[in-house]
Amino acid sequence: MRAVDRTDLTGRARLREAALELFAERGFEATSTRAVAAAAGLSPALVTRHFGSKQGLRAAVDEYVLGRIGEALGGLDAEGADGGALMASLGEVSARLFGADPVLRGYLRQALLEDSEASAVLFGRLLRGARRELERLREASGGATDPRADEEWAPFQLLCLILGPLLLERVMQPNVSDPMFAPEVLARRSAANQRLLLHGLFGPDGT
Repeated sequence: MRAVDRTDLTGRARLREAALELFAERGFEATSTRAVAAAAGLSPALVTRHFGSKQGLRAAVDEYVLGRIGEALGGLDAEGADGGALMASLGEVSARLFGADPVLRGYLRQALLEDSEASAVLFGRLLRGARRELERLREASGGATDPRADEEWAPFQLLCLILGPLLLERVMQPNVSDPMFAPEVLARRSAANQRLLLHGLFGPDGT
């Protein structure tokens, strides 16, 4: 796990940070509140005091993770950018966000693959975020989209491009020569995703 200095964090934040790391490593079901409290150096009773329950702790971790993603994407200045430039910026931010933090990747992988109501809710919120980003891209492109595009499936496709390598990292890595989330690999994958979204793989004009 990553080394985090928790000495300047509140008790609530220390528990949330410990839970993020343990959930990322072991998954939600395999992690007890006692283990979280021990990792945070605090009493297990504080989990109940701050979060009400283990599910409440998980909800707080989800909010924190989604907040980090939203903050990173929301910091982009879309004013004056065309669709291609904005897509490139979104790709770079997403690549940096996931590439820099293996715990964040691990948490999303564990949470989204566990097949629970909470994981479905988390995915639904990511999907709403994808819809918002697509709307930003549409506005930056002057409201024009390919009439052949399927508006319902577009946000799912966007999420599959972003989350696919994260979810399948363990089985994809043996088939890739360099670490999948190394900066140069992320940059190449991000550029390839942008070309695919902007031009398609087998566009009629061959571009």
